[in-house]
Amino acid sequence: MTVKLDFEECLKDSPRFRAAIETVETEVSVLETQLEKLLKLCTTMLESGRQYSAHSKNFVSGVQELSQNSQGDSMMSECLEKFSESFNKMIGRHEELLDTTQQSFKQQLQSLVKEDMKQFKETRKEFERSSETLSSALHHNAEVPRRRHHEAEEAVLALKVARTAFRARALDYVLQINVIQSKKKFEILKFMLTFMEAQSSYLEQGFRVVKELAQYRKDLAAQLHQLVLESAREKRDMEQRHTMIKQKDLSQEDAVPELRTEPGVAVMEGYLYKRASNAFKTWSRRWFSIQSNQLVYQKKAKDALTVVVEDLRLCTVKPCPDHERRFCFEVVSPSKSCLLQADSERHQQAWVCAVQNSIASAYNEEHPEPPLGQQPLERAASLSAAKLQSPLGRRLRGSTDKHVVDQVQRLEGNAQCCDCREPAPEWASINLGITLCIECSGIHRSLGVHFSKVRSLTLDSWEPELVKLMCELGNRVINQIYEARVEEMNIKRPQPGCSRLEKEAWIRAKYVEKKFITKFPEVRVQLSRGGVGRGPEKPPKPCPKPKPPHLARGSAGTSPGNASPVAGPREGVASGAVAAVEDLHSLHPGPLLYRAAGAPPSLPTMADALAHGADVNWVNVAQESRTPLLQAVAANSLLACEFLLQNGASVNQADSKGRGPLHHATILGHTGLACLFLKRGANMSAVDEEGKDPLSIAIDSANADIVTLLRLAKMREVELAQGQAGDETYLDIFHDFSLMASNDPDKLTRRSYDLKLTTL
Repeated sequence: MTVKLDFEECLKDSPRFRAAIETVETEVSVLETQLEKLLKLCTTMLESGRQYSAHSKNFVSGVQELSQNSQGDSMMSECLEKFSESFNKMIGRHEELLDTTQQSFKQQLQSLVKEDMKQFKETRKEFERSSETLSSALHHNAEVPRRRHHEAEEAVLALKVARTAFRARALDYVLQINVIQSKKKFEILKFMLTFMEAQSSYLEQGFRVVKELAQYRKDLAAQLHQLVLESAREKRDMEQRHTMIKQKDLSQEDAVPELRTEPGVAVMEGYLYKRASNAFKTWSRRWFSIQSNQLVYQKKAKDALTVVVEDLRLCTVKPCPDHERRFCFEVVSPSKSCLLQADSERHQQAWVCAVQNSIASAYNEEHPEPPLGQQPLERAASLSAAKLQSPLGRRLRGSTDKHVVDQVQRLEGNAQCCDCREPAPEWASINLGITLCIECSGIHRSLGVHFSKVRSLTLDSWEPELVKLMCELGNRVINQIYEARVEEMNIKRPQPGCSRLEKEAWIRAKYVEKKFITKFPEVRVQLSRGGVGRGPEKPPKPCPKPKPPHLARGSAGTSPGNASPVAGPREGVASGAVAAVEDLHSLHPGPLLYRAAGAPPSLPTMADALAHGADVNWVNVAQESRTPLLQAVAANSLLACEFLLQNGASVNQADSKGRGPLHHATILGHTGLACLFLKRGANMSAVDEEGKDPLSIAIDSANADIVTLLRLAKMREVELAQGQAGDETYLDIFHDFSLMASNDPDKLTRRSYDLKLTTL
């Protein structure tokens, strides 16, 4: 409202004054409507704020109750107490904000609407009544005839009174209009200023409260990050343990109670049925244990121990085969006897043996002999476990995982995500040999393991051959294959800030649809980290009989002396290179993969062949139905074999003589490869056309290390078939063999010509 009325103008009662009055009345009506709406909104805001404060207080109370129940965890209780206290302070500041807003709301806006607007309306009604009275007086004065002097005087007098009253009401109305116009401005502005100052004070106080916790929140975030990593490791370990246990036959009876020899620990414990000594001879199931030369039991963990035999040296134990209940045995002491029942015959024998050993131990003050039924394999496993606790064993096991991130990220191109260039990636695709950020790793995982196998560089354990495989390939090599035509197609790569949808579309086009690889056929020689040599396209020729591909780059860990026994003599460097170009130029992906896996293997060329659709189990009928994996075995390339297995190669696919990769590794004496195939589930019982399995071949060739590995694997196989979980000795020994195969392969060349005289 911007119209201001002049007092002199209202006395004239001119059309301009009447028009201004109408304008003012319209604007005041609109203002009143808007203020009433604002009043309702402000009231709703205050009510909602008070409800929020009440619910927040209830939430803080719940947090404080949770803090009281977490007294045993200092980290959690401290966090809950600090945060609940700070949040409670902020709730108090919020209530102060609501009180200040409500007070200002009543003093300014509500007063303006309820009082000033009401007075304006009353003044307007009086002005309108006086205006109507004046109009009637004017009309009556105009109608009085000239000859009626008395009526004329009365009309003039009435007109004078009406005009005086109208002018007084008009002056009051104009005054009220100008007052409400001026008051409207400062009342609304004052309310908004007070409201914003209260908001500013509330936010500043909240900021100070939060700032006091800045360092604590920073420290807590660091601790939380470590907790997340530890939780992920524990979850992975529990899932592996869960899977291993679930593979057992869950319908089998409970395991035999464990016999222990540590001082201060229960020698034997488990559930037994005990016959009461009362007249009813009732049977009750109780938790029994042998500890401190006493036989005791209890019903619940909180119950006090009940002593059955105070001194085992004064008692004897004997089975009760004649009792009507099965699996009973009796512990007899000078004062009383106790009849007990086990769940099975094995449990009965174990308890009888445990009591007898405890009696002997109490007499001799020595540890008991191993319990009846302990197998030589278990004793050998114990010795092996002790051996692995030696400094050498610890060094071999811990030397690979310690610097995985540094080794992998140090490779050129691996310091950024292979797909979106996010720095410092902590995830990897082990079958592709690339590093990934966490978001791209999630997209790779959704593609399925037949496209990409994702593993964490920090959370997962890494076998030494996998680390070398990652360092042999890398982002730069793989991108030269899968992004070969990106520049030519003028396609923009995704950046770290792109959305997940953009990254997912790029990754699917790159690895699933393979839109950016070069079109087959093209030359695949000279594929290296420096670039991919390509020649002009030519029509594909029939695949010639494979020859040893003398590639420009070999696989790490492979020497000329390890060449395939089926390969011909090496030619000169120049002629060999030309022959390789001519041969590989005409090869389709399957033969290309086969040739690249031979001596010396080239992992980048193998990756290129797989990208162009090569069958990882392609069979070369012309050479005894050999596969690329058998070629890699012949070349004694641990990395090539690992790469093929990670990309889906069958570890049991045999050649025309019935010999699989494990047969060939045994024949050639490649212990590291034999260890790799056994870890990947190779069939040890498969026989070739001569009826020999890998173990008999290893014994004939007097390879001590492979014989050891095969025997351990067979023992493990028997344990799993019997439903025994065993310990981790088997995995530790194989892990040590893997480390030696990668770091010191010369140690795996031991032979013993006495093996032929040994038996299983």
